[in-house]
Amino acid sequence: MMTASTSAEPNFVKPSLPGLRGSAPLNKDVLTFADEEQAPPDAAEIENIYATAEQERLTRSSVLRDVLNISHVLTDGATAMVDDSFLRCFTSAPADRWNFNFYLFPAWCLGVVFRHTLLFPLRMIFLLAGNLVFILMFMAVSTLMPPSARKQNIERKLVQVLCWIFLMSWGAVIRYHGPRPVPAPNRIWVSNHTSMIDYPIVCAYQPFAVIMQLHSGWIRFLQTRILASLGCLWFNRTDMNDRHVVAQRMKAHVSAPDSIPLLIFPEGTCVNNEYTVLFKRGAFDMHCTVCPVAIKYNKIFVDAFWNSKRVSFGKYLLRLMTSWSVVCDVWFLEPQNIRPGESPDEFASRVQKMIADKAKLRIVPWDGYLKYYNLGQKNPGLIEKRRKVYADLIKKYLPPPAGVVRAESTKAATAGKLAAAAAAVIAPAASAEKVTGAAGSAAEVKKDK
Repeated sequence: MMTASTSAEPNFVKPSLPGLRGSAPLNKDVLTFADEEQAPPDAAEIENIYATAEQERLTRSSVLRDVLNISHVLTDGATAMVDDSFLRCFTSAPADRWNFNFYLFPAWCLGVVFRHTLLFPLRMIFLLAGNLVFILMFMAVSTLMPPSARKQNIERKLVQVLCWIFLMSWGAVIRYHGPRPVPAPNRIWVSNHTSMIDYPIVCAYQPFAVIMQLHSGWIRFLQTRILASLGCLWFNRTDMNDRHVVAQRMKAHVSAPDSIPLLIFPEGTCVNNEYTVLFKRGAFDMHCTVCPVAIKYNKIFVDAFWNSKRVSFGKYLLRLMTSWSVVCDVWFLEPQNIRPGESPDEFASRVQKMIADKAKLRIVPWDGYLKYYNLGQKNPGLIEKRRKVYADLIKKYLPPPAGVVRAESTKAATAGKLAAAAAAVIAPAASAEKVTGAAGSAAEVKKDK
């Protein structure tokens, strides 16, 4: 039981109210326990105590406190930063420091000097010379030879040689696991995506056509003049028309009996090789056999992740060429077909899990295309909702605008006139009813007499 106490020095212990932000202690003259031996308050009484304290806190609010109170904004921001599994997919992990003592630091300095003054110049000379020889040979074949199956085979071999040239310029150590891919109609290969070098790494083992974003500069020349001989498809991820055209050409390429095997990166963007984002359903909705390919880089010498929004591809290649080596494992997994009653999205998730388990990646349910969009511009309502909550909080302290005051005054005057007119109409009718009632009463009295 709870009783009201009016004594000046009550011998009671007041319950605390945990969880109430900024709540003042309860008034000792309001609610106290009469005796420690009495039963504690029930749930309804405790709820009343919380409600009373919260009401007191709300009624004591001031404009200064509400304007300066940004605790809810800071809470939302801190929660977003702590649990930001999206940005973690596109962030390179910092390298472990090992040159922290006096006997390792000199060895590290010698390694830096060796890699930049001796190893890098040799690799650059080899890369430039190899590309020059390749371009001369490729242009001669594409210009002098008539279209034929032999010409296509030579071009494929030359592209494969170009991939070997790039891998040798990085000092790459690639280990391939599983059976070599066998070209066949209605078969498609899908892989996780870390960098643009994923393609030369896989293509050095077996020539593939690929679907990729169309880039600019010298990469565009390689895409449109060299890799086009393999039947590669290029698109702009921000253009919906390009994506529809590529989807149609992709189906035609896969169904052709003599086409080059097609490699697709269903994530649609480069991820840091620690996570894997949502697989697009396009490759899994063509009713063909899907061959998973898992790619895992060893970061012991260099992080192979390419953040295209921050680093150009030229600087990225420079980082690879000045490292000791690029170490990578590639697994060609068992081909998969869609199961009865399985949707394309479920099929994509199953294949993604196979790749993630083999490459030891963590699956997150994010769409990789969100990396290229500003949600504040695409969905301004997300920001406006937060602004509206803050504006409504401050608006209650501001006087209404003059126009609103005049409108309310006019509305009140109109309402008063309508009330007066109604009273003027109702008053005579009421008077007539009173007179009629009085006459009726007099007639009844006479009749009784």
